[in-house]
Amino acid sequence: MKYMVIETFKPGMVDAVYQRFAEKGRMLPQGLIYIDSWLSADRTRCYQLMETQNYSLFKKWTIHWDDLTDFDIIELIDSPTKVD
Repeated sequence: MKYMVIETFKPGMVDAVYQRFAEKGRMLPQGLIYIDSWLSADRTRCYQLMETQNYSLFKKWTIHWDDLTDFDIIELIDSPTKVD
């Protein structure tokens, strides 16, 4: 399954997020796959596309970051390729 992860950085924490990332990387557990990400123009949110067959891996990942950011994790489905 694919998921859109919306990280909303806590006030004043954007620099701390990127410092931790530079020091430790994403800290993803095995089985949680990062695909791509985008940052909002105002640097308050990060949108990450991820994939996993085990939703519980998100908790193992977010625990490393939840002091700096809030998470919304949205399960995605493929959109139909044919429109009638």
